[in-house]
Amino acid sequence: MMFSSIPGLKEVKAMLIDSVKSNHNAHAQLFLGKEGALNLPLALAYTTFLHCQNKGDTDACGICAACSKSLKFIHPDTNFVFPLSNIKGDKDADRFKAEMLKSWRQFLIEQPFGKLDDWTNYYGGEDKQAIISREESREIIRSLSLKPFESRFKVMLIWQPEFMHPSAANGILKILEEPPSNTFFFLITNAAERLLPTILSRTQIIQVPLLSDPEVNEFLENKRDLEETRRRKIVQQAEGDLNFALNLIDQEEDNNQEIFTDWMRSCFKKDYARLLGLSDNFHELDKMSQRNLLHYGQSMMRETLLHRAGATEINRATGNELKFIQDFSKVMTTSKIERTNHLMNEAAYHLERNGSAKMIFMDLSLQLSAVIK
Repeated sequence: MMFSSIPGLKEVKAMLIDSVKSNHNAHAQLFLGKEGALNLPLALAYTTFLHCQNKGDTDACGICAACSKSLKFIHPDTNFVFPLSNIKGDKDADRFKAEMLKSWRQFLIEQPFGKLDDWTNYYGGEDKQAIISREESREIIRSLSLKPFESRFKVMLIWQPEFMHPSAANGILKILEEPPSNTFFFLITNAAERLLPTILSRTQIIQVPLLSDPEVNEFLENKRDLEETRRRKIVQQAEGDLNFALNLIDQEEDNNQEIFTDWMRSCFKKDYARLLGLSDNFHELDKMSQRNLLHYGQSMMRETLLHRAGATEINRATGNELKFIQDFSKVMTTSKIERTNHLMNEAAYHLERNGSAKMIFMDLSLQLSAVIK
């Protein structure tokens, strides 16, 4: 991964590049961003730049021996730690780890903007909780005790450290505070609040924002052949999450606006027979479509809140969506919107953990009906 492969984030990229050039880069850095932020690609591009043998002003050269290996994620001085579950029950830990590392490298090549659920789906572990095991702390210490093979630097990249077993998290504290010379820790997280305070205190935090709508739009314009109306709709739904935007492209064009309108009207009318039928329909959707529907619902809550606040100049809704927002805002207060958004977040959480979609959506519908009325 190179900086040029990542859209937007000019200020963050410039700060990272300057830190390397001035030799003022902290030995432990926490790349923090909301889910959908490009903190993993950014850390990978930063690693490529560190190892590059012929650095440019704004990026790695991309052609030297070090870059060739980094772009395949096989540089010997870059170590990866990531959450997974032993789906095969393989008792040969070394063989299993080698197979998973191979899958991880291929995943980064095929889905450079992927998230945790994309990774677990990739290696087939979506039905089991992925963790970073307690043994990883010993492996981290062992790996970093070795001198660099080819580069001046060694990099330990830990993705989703919030999934570390408590013993593993505590086990790396000392080496995180006092690493070997020319060794860097890059921790990539979407949930800093779930990390040990002692880990947070030992790292320099790099805030990675979500992309702006124009940045997502420009990327889709350059990379995908999309009809303009659909592209604008995808950009609106993605809300700065590039991975989500790319997934929306691969899905058939949805009718979430009609579905969501029908759903909310049925909640308002307390039409329980209709809500039961809708729950059956939602259950039949694939997991991505279920997630998209909830994401769309949350975006409609945002639009409703903006409309109630009179901030119509930054409203994204148009046409039928805008008409629905105008009507919906008459019955929704700020507290109702806040509660609705919270309930949809909870539903998304349970769906990701393989709860029954029918039960989740029916429970959500009943609670939304109570909130709205």
